[in-house]
This record gives sequence, C-alpha cells and structure tokens, in this order.
Amino acid sequence: MEKKLKLHGFNNLTKSLSFNIYDINYAKTAEHRHEYIEYIDEQYNAERLTKILTDVTEIIGAHVLNVSRQDYDPHGASVTMLIAEHEIEPKEDQLDETPGPLPESVVGHLDKSHITVHTYPESHPDGGISTFRADIDVSTCGVISPLKALNYLIHSFDSDIVIMDYRVRGFTRDVDGTKHYIDHEINSIQNYVSEDTENAYQMIDVNVYQENTFHTKMIRKSIDVDEYLFGSGAEEFPEKELNRIRNRVEKEMAEIFYSKNMPDKD
Repeated sequence: MEKKLKLHGFNNLTKSLSFNIYDINYAKTAEHRHEYIEYIDEQYNAERLTKILTDVTEIIGAHVLNVSRQDYDPHGASVTMLIAEHEIEPKEDQLDETPGPLPESVVGHLDKSHITVHTYPESHPDGGISTFRADIDVSTCGVISPLKALNYLIHSFDSDIVIMDYRVRGFTRDVDGTKHYIDHEINSIQNYVSEDTENAYQMIDVNVYQENTFHTKMIRKSIDVDEYLFGSGAEEFPEKELNRIRNRVEKEMAEIFYSKNMPDKD
C-alpha cells in the first residue's frame, strides 16, 4: 500500500467540479412547448434537486449542514447546500481514479464546502426546439474528490450534452514544509466515467496538466428522433419532416457542443 502523506495541519487543497448538462427536445406546437417547460419544472423542481444533491454528498463522503432551495416563477429552480466532513477516514474507492456509483447504488462520506444546482428551461417559437440546462457545482476541501459523483449525475438527468470542468486549486504542506498542489492521480475526467456512458457519447478533452485543470465535453453519438419528439410521436410526421426535425436537433446539439452557430442543413 502506498505510504500516506503526512500533512502539517488541514488539507488546504480546493477541488471544484462544474458539471453542465443539456437536454434537447422538439416540440411541434406552442402548446407542446408550454407542456415541455411545465414537465421540466415538475421533473426537476427544488425538492427533486435537493434529493439529487443529498445523494451526491453521500457519494463523495459528506453530510449536509444547511439547505437553501427555491422554485422560481415562471420557471427554473436552485438549491445550495453547505456540507461538512465526516470525522472518518475515506474509503479507498472514494480516492482512486475510477468511475463512481450509479443512481441505484449510492453509498456514503465529505469535506467543508458547498454544492449548488441551477436549472434553465428554455424554448423558442421558431423551429420547435426546446432545451433544458442544469448547472451543478461541487466544491470540496480535503482529501476527497467530487469526481466520484459524475456517474450518478449523468444518469440522474436526460443528458444529451455534458460539459465538465475540474480544477484543483491552492496547495497544502507536508510536515517538512513542502508544498503539494494536488493529492491524487488524474490524467482525464473520462477515467471517472462508466463504460456504458463512454459507449453512448463522443468525448473530447482539453487539459492543462501543469495547472491541474481538466475539461471534458460529451455529446451523444447517435439519436433516435422519436425520443426527441415531445408531445408527438414519429407516426404523426412524414419521413421528410422527420429528417428535417432530426437535422434541427443535431444542429442544436452541435452548436451547444462547439459553442458556435452553424448553417442549416439542406
């Protein structure tokens, strides 16, 4: 077993995970677009988001000190949690560079800091595209990394696009006074993603190793257009219209993934 690093005082490293998901849908009519927004508000209200974040604290090894949550009018919700470290040693599998648990297998322990989530449902009358974005930030201090919560978060939302940033900031000192700018092995966020997720998404990395900054973007490799029709079924559209809808959904996903506007397909 690798020898543990002896620190002078508390582990002062700050580990921050920013996790953004996008869900894309096609809503044919104004009524369907309104129903989509209502569905998102019900599916991801403040109570449900609080449950998701509570599970995240257990996965990364924490307990909740305080919860502030709000459902907004007309749409959206926010939850902020203050979290604190359990006075126990973290488990070995909470520190290694491997995928964390899925939603059906949550386990538990954390560090003084916070978790936040904000939701942004959105639609536009032109083109029928409706989107939902959830922004989640997990910030921890100490030995445990928030990356173990990734699998749970990806599977807790209908994620067409996932954008993740992970950064270790500051430094901590050992008993000899030597500074340590990171306390765990990592070469890619992808190492914390489960195999089924890897198979479903195209993923790219932009990492700055000397700054302990890691960035991964994910987009679904293929889509079944019937799964993107909110309030309608594929049988309601002629094949030519279904192809047009598929092109619009794929264009919306590509624009979000690459952060730039693109021309319409013929």
